[in-house]
Amino acid sequence: QVQLVESGGGLVQAGGSLRLSCAASERTFNTYAMGWFRQAPGKEREFVAAIRWSSGSTYYADSVKGRFTISRDIAKNTEVLQMNSLKPEDTALYYCAARTTGSSRIYFPALRSSYGYWGQGTQVTVSS
Repeated sequence: QVQLVESGGGLVQAGGSLRLSCAASERTFNTYAMGWFRQAPGKEREFVAAIRWSSGSTYYADSVKGRFTISRDIAKNTEVLQMNSLKPEDTALYYCAARTTGSSRIYFPALRSSYGYWGQGTQVTVSS
């Protein structure tokens, strides 16, 4: 069973930066796309960013555009979310998500149903 392993969460002051990473446990994981979602207490899980593996095309929620950058390391099957200019409203549990090339669903980067694999989540807390 492939697992997604996240790292890099923590506590930071507003205006600071954090870097989240997510790696698939198997190098043979045939990645089509990976993404990040987040869930704050009492709220629905929401889309943050995504990247297509082959083209490198990226997608962002409006709330993080210009502040967050998603990237990938194909050799390591790892995605990275660089988060700058963090705000208290960015506080949430951040989940890594992945979609394989074998999926038959149409890919919509911002839809949770587009991803078949999920990490356990890593906490990001931004203090004001």
